[in-house]
Amino acid sequence: MISREQLINFISNPEDDRIEKTESTTDSQKFGEAICSFANDLPNHNKPGYLIIGVKKDNLLNGLMVTEPLLQLLMDFRNDGRIVPPPAITVARFILPDGDVAVVEVQPSTLPPVKFKHQIYIRIGPRRGVANEQEERILNEKRSTNARTYDAFPCLGSTMNDLSMEIFRTVYLPNAIDGETLKANNRESVNQLASLQFYDIKHNCPTVAGILMFGINPMHFLPGAYIQYIRFKGTSVTDEFDLEKKFSGDLTTQMKVLDEFINAQIIKTKAVRKNKSIQEEYFNNYPAWAIREFLFNAIIHRDYQSNSFVKFYEFENCIEITNPGGLYGLVTPENFPRVNDYRNPALAEAVKNLGYVNRFNIGILRAQEELKKNGNNPPDLIINDRYTFSVKIFARIS
Repeated sequence: MISREQLINFISNPEDDRIEKTESTTDSQKFGEAICSFANDLPNHNKPGYLIIGVKKDNLLNGLMVTEPLLQLLMDFRNDGRIVPPPAITVARFILPDGDVAVVEVQPSTLPPVKFKHQIYIRIGPRRGVANEQEERILNEKRSTNARTYDAFPCLGSTMNDLSMEIFRTVYLPNAIDGETLKANNRESVNQLASLQFYDIKHNCPTVAGILMFGINPMHFLPGAYIQYIRFKGTSVTDEFDLEKKFSGDLTTQMKVLDEFINAQIIKTKAVRKNKSIQEEYFNNYPAWAIREFLFNAIIHRDYQSNSFVKFYEFENCIEITNPGGLYGLVTPENFPRVNDYRNPALAEAVKNLGYVNRFNIGILRAQEELKKNGNNPPDLIINDRYTFSVKIFARIS
């Protein structure tokens, strides 16, 4: 974060493409656009941008008193899913003689283009606005150069013919782009895919995320890209099983299929009589939301460089979900699940756009809460393995 002296200098000087000042404390639209534009760093400064709150147009302070709710409102932009990929921001309060100032420091994203509410905002000098086609292309090329996660890598050997453009156009785009923008968007399919991180302009081929989301046969390029479900008759993998199913193909379709499968095949409603009452109370063996969250978490966070698959095993007394790839990046056994990091940020963004993730960074916590409300025991999270992540979810028996 900047020093007090740097802040005073920023306040007294005109705005430029790394500084935006405002006296509003409630304009979330303005805040989101500013954070998004700094994260995109179109001028390629490779330095943070700063949103400074509490400064009037004449560069004088407005006597603001910064409160905890205001700081929390600003921090929410990091995790609540309005900005994707999630921005790296720091929020601080500065107490100055003429009033407080809230500062949001925004780091340039290594995975542009960054979008706020499905729009790409950029900043050049004092101007902030929606990126045009050429500006968007520059950001796409920056992403190709900066790509550091496997899902953003080009899937070499693949072509546009390996993607189902019908699924992209009719299922994904209406969820990822607002109707007005989509109606006015006459860009070629390659540029549309690239702007959403599914195509690598430099290598002229789909990215790994593109193949996973819309691939006609993802397993041709990624042999482990499937989910194996087995329902065992007992409590061990050595017991007989009565149902086995393989979920493969594009994730846009398969996540919908999995959602329906959980509700139709796994969730069971049971009746119980309490205190010798003639009336029955009903409960579910599992809360559907929690099962879905743990399973989709395995799909989003798994290591797709591994040829192993996601295991989705149901036993008489529990469900076990295991994915290749242990805790990633900033996440450690000591700070999990309070801290989150994304092995596959492009894939995580795509899944959120389809509505299968509501907010970033809270899925595991909410799943634990849903289990508690349903009367299930706490899940057993196995997080010390370098190569896998596993969760055991215990059924509610009575």
